[in-house]
Amino acid sequence: MATKQISSSTLRSSGRPREFDMDAVLDGAVRVFRERGFHATTVTDLNEATGLTAGSLYKAFGDKRGVFLAAFERYTSQRNTELRRRMDALQSGRDKIRELLRFYAEVSCGSEGRRGCLVVASATALAIFDDEIVKRVEAAMRRTEDLLCRLLQEGQKDGSISSAVNIPAMARCLLALLQGFRVVGKSGRTRGDMLAAADEALRLLG
Repeated sequence: MATKQISSSTLRSSGRPREFDMDAVLDGAVRVFRERGFHATTVTDLNEATGLTAGSLYKAFGDKRGVFLAAFERYTSQRNTELRRRMDALQSGRDKIRELLRFYAEVSCGSEGRRGCLVVASATALAIFDDEIVKRVEAAMRRTEDLLCRLLQEGQKDGSISSAVNIPAMARCLLALLQGFRVVGKSGRTRGDMLAAADEALRLLG
């Protein structure tokens, strides 16, 4: 992904470098929003996580909500890129779904699991208060559901998934399971626990 930069002509705070790495800034913001949540995250937290002053953050993003929305897009884009990378080398629809399940299991265990998912956190804590966040959460979940539908269709076509599976219903079932992984992962489950759950979920596909 290309690095985005903002020059000091836009950010006029004294003593700041002429440019900063936007991706690195957003990665820091993603980390603190995942760990603390939107409401508990302060501007001071964002200063420490991103290395930017409050003035620089406000000039770049407008306000804390603007930082959050940019961080949300960064988070979902990175996750989708990693999923595509992991599935591209696989042949059958079933194998791709197995990899997707295992990906969610791996990010839902240990310290990574405790940090939680920005999509799930937004759906439960923010969506009812902010129409823009509602749209982004719904779009993120719809992309995952559409991906599951395509993989289920692929699996039925190549014979790796039972033809008896109801594709739309199964896609919604697996979506709920994946999001549930992220909620359960907040309690600090082990990698073995989550991978065993992912492998068991494959039984649903026949």
